[in-house]
Amino acid sequence: MGHKKHHHKEWITVDTLDKIQERRKKKAATNTSRTRAEKVKSRAEYTEVNKQVKRSFKTGKRKYVEDLAMTAEKAARKGNMRQFYDTTKKLSGNHRKPERPVKSKEGKVITNIEEQRNRWVEHFKKLLNRPVSLNPPNIEAAPTDLPINVGPPTIEEI
Repeated sequence: MGHKKHHHKEWITVDTLDKIQERRKKKAATNTSRTRAEKVKSRAEYTEVNKQVKRSFKTGKRKYVEDLAMTAEKAARKGNMRQFYDTTKKLSGNHRKPERPVKSKEGKVITNIEEQRNRWVEHFKKLLNRPVSLNPPNIEAAPTDLPINVGPPTIEEI
C-alpha cells in the first residue's frame, strides 16, 4: 500500500517541492481557521507562499531550459549529432509519434490524401466482406448450471 509516488517534471527542484508542501500547510490552515481574522491572516500568508512557488517554478524551468541549450551547444561543437538532436527534441517538447505512411498493394507510398482514403476503403472492403464459411464450427452450448461447491474449502484447496 503506502503513498503513490509522483513523477515530477525534470525542472522541479527539491526547494520547489518544499515550498509546495509549505503552501499545502498554509491552505489547510486557511481552511481550518475559526475566526475571520485568522482566515484573513492565513489567506495573506497563503498568497505570499503561492507567489514564491510560482516564482520557483519559473526560475527552475528557465534554468532547466538553459542547461539543455548549453548541452546542445556543447554537443554541436563536439560534433555529437545524436546528443544534439536528442536535446533539441527535449527543448521543442514535440513528442508525437510520426504517422506511418499508407502504402498501395504494390508497396509504394501513397502521398495523395484522396488516394489514401480510397486505399483504406479498398482494404476494409476486402477485410470485412468475406464470404460465409461453408463449414461453420460445431460449438456445443455450455450447461447453464455448473456444479459449484459453496462449502468450506478442503485441505487440498488450501
